[in-house]
Amino acid sequence: MELSELIYDWNRVGQPESAAKFNIEFDDETLRDGLQSPSVLDPPIEKKIRILHLMEELGIESADIGLPGAGPRAVADTLRLAEEIFKNKLRIRPNCAARTHRNDIKPIIEIAQKVGAPIETCTFIGSSPIRQYTEDWTLDRMLHATEDAVKFAADNGLPVMYVTEDTVRAHPDTLRALFKTAINSGAKRICVCDTVGHATPQGARAVVSFVKSIVEETGEEVGIDWHGHNDRGLAVINSIAAIEAGATRIHGTALAVGERVGNTPLDQLLVNLQLMGYIDRDLSKLKGYCDTVSEACGVPIPVNYPVVGRDAFRTATGVHAAAVVKAFKKNDQKLADSIYSGVPAHLFGREQEIEIGPMSGKWNVIYWLEKHGIEPTDERVERIFNCAKQCACLLTEEQIIALC
Repeated sequence: MELSELIYDWNRVGQPESAAKFNIEFDDETLRDGLQSPSVLDPPIEKKIRILHLMEELGIESADIGLPGAGPRAVADTLRLAEEIFKNKLRIRPNCAARTHRNDIKPIIEIAQKVGAPIETCTFIGSSPIRQYTEDWTLDRMLHATEDAVKFAADNGLPVMYVTEDTVRAHPDTLRALFKTAINSGAKRICVCDTVGHATPQGARAVVSFVKSIVEETGEEVGIDWHGHNDRGLAVINSIAAIEAGATRIHGTALAVGERVGNTPLDQLLVNLQLMGYIDRDLSKLKGYCDTVSEACGVPIPVNYPVVGRDAFRTATGVHAAAVVKAFKKNDQKLADSIYSGVPAHLFGREQEIEIGPMSGKWNVIYWLEKHGIEPTDERVERIFNCAKQCACLLTEEQIIALC
């Protein structure tokens, strides 16, 4: 029987028969914005290169490889990552962050000249009234900085994405003036930012729809990016709302690393978009990507973290394990992946795991022994089962082998 016949999916109610396919790209900010977290390590260049290749294997379209205006190490690492991309003919496209100031853009020009290829420049400026008031910025000053920076980068052969920080708290008139100035000055992409994690899905949808109308007013072919943060725990759903409103490239970081509570977790976003049918990609290497970032940046993955956490597909509960084992007995991987999980483990390089503990039943013991090539005799099963019931936690593999 087909799995679709065994699950009534309320997520599809009111939706088209097949989910819409969106032309979505992803920009990985792990190696730049992600490293602004006060609790992460800035990895050595060798580990950054490994992470870059894992992004490539996941099919991520672009990556922020640094803010070279930050100093000598940032310049050196950005140059090395750009060389790695172009010398190895990787498909992933590099971009660099810069303030709307020539001093930040000049190092990007120099790096692009050294590697012999253009590097997208993501030039940013604060746009909300609270930022303007704090910084004593006038709109005229912001418009002048925008025009000068975007034209300077474009005139030097760099594709430009213009970024308004704190877009979701900015006045519509300010956004219209800033974005039109940037587009008229040569920006080919504009970025809507939820810099402090203020947005709700409704807010994300509203601001992206508004920005899309500005682009349409110009008549230019300009892409719209969404850059979100997770302060209210809404980064993933906000990104989905932004996509549905017209954003064509979404920013995120592995494991949500970033300032405060972090950026949009790119791994969780990819999983959800895949399951919603909005993208169709091979995500079997997602766990390796997250594990590598975890080790390189010194960020432990919580055991209950979705999809890549230790316990994501692991159970020792008797009723749950029994259902999973019965599904395995039917030789149906998809059934086993779905009976007690909303995420098919095999799509993301994982598998269901049955453990033995105080809440286990005999199904757990029998399956575990068979899985490890040990005959599940009645005596063995009873001995292990009785021992597990007396324990406060799961039995380790060493304990189970000893009991055998």
